[in-house]
Amino acid sequence: SKNMATTKVNPSADKNPKKRRNPSLGPKKDLKEKKTKKSKALDFDKTVEKTKRKNDQRSKSDGDEQPDSQPTSASEQLSYFLNNLESAIGVRVSSLELEPIKDKCVIELSQELDQDVSNLGEHIKMSYGSSWRETLYEGEPIEGKVNPGNPSVLVISSSALRSLELLRGLHSLTKQCPAVKLFSKHLKVEEQVSLLKKRVNIGSGTPSRIKKLIDIEALGLSRLDTIVLDMHADVKGFSLFTLPQVRDEFWDLYKNCFHQRVLEGSLRICLYGPKLSATKLKNKKKQR
Repeated sequence: SKNMATTKVNPSADKNPKKRRNPSLGPKKDLKEKKTKKSKALDFDKTVEKTKRKNDQRSKSDGDEQPDSQPTSASEQLSYFLNNLESAIGVRVSSLELEPIKDKCVIELSQELDQDVSNLGEHIKMSYGSSWRETLYEGEPIEGKVNPGNPSVLVISSSALRSLELLRGLHSLTKQCPAVKLFSKHLKVEEQVSLLKKRVNIGSGTPSRIKKLIDIEALGLSRLDTIVLDMHADVKGFSLFTLPQVRDEFWDLYKNCFHQRVLEGSLRICLYGPKLSATKLKNKKKQR
């Protein structure tokens, strides 16, 4: 027994035994794994809801600073749009160019419905009259008439969050022919190119991604007859016409892809959301 080796027992070993990882299981994975695409999409939806609540709160608390909700005529809206066009990129439309299109290039929406997200689909439907179903609702391509990737309506806003929110307001029109998301957040160009190989009636997105898809000839304009410009201001008070960089991207898109079509009378403009009253429009014009 004297030759037998004695083994020292660590009294703390029994109390806190250290678990050893089986080497055959491979290296230990990091507990903080990257979010999956699905979880990112869920986070994105939550952000949309949070942004909507903030916007609603802002509208209630800052009512005096918000544009008036009273309707403005199509001619007043056109003046407002052209003033912004001239101040942004120096393009001035002459009275000679304006004369043949001034009564039809801006859509005057119904005064019976508020211009909020929930009514967007109904407003667009009414602007098309009896042809709304074949133009906006049906989902089958028609060779020689309805080519893939050529929407009739483009909704343009200042952010991906707002674009997604507006798409929800178009749900009633997109059951048979899904609208296409034309913004960069969580969406690769390749994914959008694939979606644009089908019939598209409505697209909603931001100026930079819309311009890119047009430039690579994935997004066509042969059927386009309405651009809906979101006039809603974000929580910081910026809109499509005032948010730095986005404003420049929008006017670049408009100048290169839409302006000539407006002058030809083949493209209509819809200013959607709260707008300045007739009095404020005149004061804004005088300031310029």
